[in-house]
Amino acid sequence: MPPRVGGYLCPMTQTATRPLAIVTGASAGLGREFAAQLAARGFDLLLVARDGARLAELGAELSTRHGIVTEPFPCDLSKTDEVTRLCERLASDARITVLVNNAGFGTKGKLANRPEREQVGMLDLHVQAAMRLTQSALPGMIQRKQGRIIVVASVASFTASPGNVNYCATKAYQRVFCEGLAMELQGTSVAVQALCPGFTHTEFHDRAGIDKSVGIPAFLWLDADRVVRESLDAIFGGGPVVVVPGKRYQLIVLALRYMPQWVRRILQGRYGKART
Repeated sequence: MPPRVGGYLCPMTQTATRPLAIVTGASAGLGREFAAQLAARGFDLLLVARDGARLAELGAELSTRHGIVTEPFPCDLSKTDEVTRLCERLASDARITVLVNNAGFGTKGKLANRPEREQVGMLDLHVQAAMRLTQSALPGMIQRKQGRIIVVASVASFTASPGNVNYCATKAYQRVFCEGLAMELQGTSVAVQALCPGFTHTEFHDRAGIDKSVGIPAFLWLDADRVVRESLDAIFGGGPVVVVPGKRYQLIVLALRYMPQWVRRILQGRYGKART
């Protein structure tokens, strides 16, 4: 058994032969669930988030439970130099088989009233970081003829919403980015997925200051384990590029895609007044 460093198995003391998965935003929510389910599938893990202590704790738990090697990689992906540091790691590690671009956050409030740095940080994280990490991992995956890339977008990518202007816009970028990239990757044995969940029980809404008990019917909430399971089953089973977990949300997305524009404007107008 290799020695433990900071509560997790030290990867530098063991020649691992298992494939490696990278999960960003791994300390909580869907990222934590992705880490747990990938560990159960036999992947070693590079766990990325800002909170190094939570990463080390999660890594120790998953290493003990599944006998895998984990490595915490504390990193703020809203900062260019930090993204560069992780990109260099992705480009140089020949074991990388899975990349989950999960890191993200939401805000509540109209654009005119939100801090500029916060909104710029959202674009840096959702757009720049996700694109750069994907681009760094791709050459090696293509050369090795194996790879899976998941970008956690949102049902919000199919619409616009007052109070969530940049969130909807950046999630739309992520979805369209994956759709175009999938076309480029045909014949390479590398798959890409835009995961578009609806309301999911995680810490996400708490961090954004959104009261989960107000205005959202209970039947619309999904469990994180279900969302991640459907995502992984699809990406490893040759599923579609855009994955929307849950039949209810699949119907909602269908309606959003084909809803007449004048109906959408009326609904958005009413929503905006209710939120003012």
